[in-house]
This record gives sequence, C-alpha cells and structure tokens, in this order.
Amino acid sequence: MSETERAPVTRSASVKITDVAAAAGVAPMTVSRVINTPDRVSPETTARVREAITRLGYVPNLIAGGLSSRKSRMVAAIVPTIAHPMFSGLVASFSDAMRQAGYQVMLSISGYENTDDEGLFRALLGRRPDALLITGSGYNPSALQMLIEARIPVVEVWDVSSRPIDMAIGFDHVQVGAEVAALLLAKGHDRFAILSARDSRAQARARGFTEALAKAGKPIVWEQMTPSPSTAASGRDGLRALLPHLEQRCALFCSSDLMAFGVVTEARVQGVMIPEHLAVVGFGNLELAAANEPPITTVSPEGDGTGRSAAGFLLRRLAGEGARDPDRVQVPFRIVERATT
Repeated sequence: MSETERAPVTRSASVKITDVAAAAGVAPMTVSRVINTPDRVSPETTARVREAITRLGYVPNLIAGGLSSRKSRMVAAIVPTIAHPMFSGLVASFSDAMRQAGYQVMLSISGYENTDDEGLFRALLGRRPDALLITGSGYNPSALQMLIEARIPVVEVWDVSSRPIDMAIGFDHVQVGAEVAALLLAKGHDRFAILSARDSRAQARARGFTEALAKAGKPIVWEQMTPSPSTAASGRDGLRALLPHLEQRCALFCSSDLMAFGVVTEARVQGVMIPEHLAVVGFGNLELAAANEPPITTVSPEGDGTGRSAAGFLLRRLAGEGARDPDRVQVPFRIVERATT
C-alpha cells in the first residue's frame, strides 16, 4: 500500500490506560508519568510507552486528569502577532522547551490594538492553564488584576516592567533609542528623522531616540507614525513622505528592519544615496537586514533565548522553586553597524 493509500488509524474509546501498560510491560502509574511528567521516566521506557499509545490508539483524558490533579499540563501564551520573525521565533523556542517538559502551549494572538484585554484573559484562564506567558505589560489594570487573582505563574516578555505581575524578561526600549541616537551623533549627524509603528514598544524606542537628541540640542526634522505591525510597504511610503525634508543630509531611525528595508528599497528607486545623503538604522537584526544590498545597520536584541528562558522560569516556578528566581531579567542588545550608516 502506498503512503497516500495508507488506511486511517482507528482510535478506540475503549482503550484504557491499563491496556497501554500491559502492552508496554509497565505499571499504569508509569504510563501516567509518561503522559504527565515525562522528565521522571527514562527515555527507553518513555519510547516503549509512547509506541504502545500510538499502536493502540489510546487518547488520554487530559481534562479529567487535570481536574483531579488541579494541573492541566497546558500553558497559555499571548503574542501580538506571529507574522513577525521575532515573535514567531519566541513562540517556537518557548513551545519547544515546554513540550519537552510535558506541557502543551495554547497560543493566542492579541494584535496590537486589542481593547478587550479582560475578555482575552477570561477566555484563556477559563481553560485552566497552569501558567501564562504574555508579551509586554500594556494591558489595562482590571485585566492585569485578573492575572494576579488567578494565582498562577506569569512571565512577561519583551518589556522589562518596573512592576511585573510575577516575572519579566525583556529589554529597555527607551535605552535602545538613546544608544541609536548616540551612534548617529558620534558619526557627525545633526539632522534626524523617525519612522515608527504605533505600538507601545516602538514608541518607547522613538521616545528614547528623541530625548537623547534633545539633550544634545539636535532637531527631529520629520517624524511619522504608522499602524502596527510595521511593514516594508510602510517603509517605502515613509521614504516618499520624507523626500521634501532631504535637502540636507539626514539620519533616519526606523522601528523595525522590515520598515528600514522598505526605506532603503524606495531610496534606490528615488535616487537617494545611502548613507551619503540618508543614513538608516532598523531594529530586530532580521536576516533580510544582513542580506540586503546595502546591508542595513540595526539593533540586535540578544534575546534568541528569551523563549527558552521564559519556559525555564515557568517550569521552576511550577516545580515550587520560583522563590529563587529573580522577578526581572534585562536582556542585552547591541547595535550591528553595516553599510547604511
């Protein structure tokens, strides 16, 4: 029989945990441990039990198990989008780490302008997750109070909140903007522009950039905000809007690499010389920033391990070891200087 003609697997509701245990040659408690706490079972036994589960078509009743143990073996994660590589990478690494520990991740996409935070949290908490990952801290106070009252581990990522609900792993977006300003000032620029998405993190970076320049007595000659998430198209539109202000050399800070890519692309079309006439800095250190011609200067959040770190925090807290975890961890970042500056 060919691969495409393979008969479907029939899963029988009559298969019990005792049947799996007998087929695998282990006790029913061992089967339960493989399902709920695989880290407590040897790899060889785990493989044998899972093979029996697959062969017999056993479907564990995780809901009933969760009710009896008050553990669902499920965690919830909220991110604004998975269209952006930074968030999709975070979700992938977080999910992988939690799955290896025997937890499944329920993902929710909040978007950038969700006004019903309470409805979102209520829906997720109604599924009785054992823990929660949220992106940022820009939720309304009543919604955050729901998380506090849920009394489950919560890790906030991407921002370092001054008053986290439980734990926070992120970086200082205002400081990012300030350091980009310092780089451009050191290179002799004295006219500056900002192209930013409207989400709170992008605006914090823009604020840090603006405040640092104000202290140096340098003007922002042009600023434009666009809907979130930022796109290459918004970068191209932004460059066209900036053109009337480019009678003199200027430095532009974009809130994302996608936006910076659009700016550089449109600059080539419009005959704007980069970096001689316009310097461009992005954010995110995406692959396209390095692969573009010219390669784009960017800010690299050294947070590839943020998803794994968040999972580690939650797992230690779920194991009762959370009191030893710091409640705030600041992730470093660096400016990767390339040909656009």
